Amino acid sequence: MLSIKVLGSGCANCKRLEAETRAALDEAGIAYDLAKVTDYADIMAYGILSTPGLVMNEKVLSAGRIPKRQQIVEWAAQAE
Repeated sequence: MLSIKVLGSGCANCKRLEAETRAALDEAGIAYDLAKVTDYADIMAYGILSTPGLVMNEKVLSAGRIPKRQQIVEWAAQAE
């Protein structure tokens, strides 16, 4: 199962990234466990400077933007 974390304070973009990630992986039929990381210290531990951030299997794949669904699916396929 894919471990996914959405890094962010809960802003509109953070919520949108979570929704897009869930939709992309559900459409692709990929099993995942998604957690939201909202604690500033925990977010900074990943070394990103802007949110939202997307982490798959402890690897930061995106920061400061919302990737397209197809890109999320491609990353997930590579991470499995």
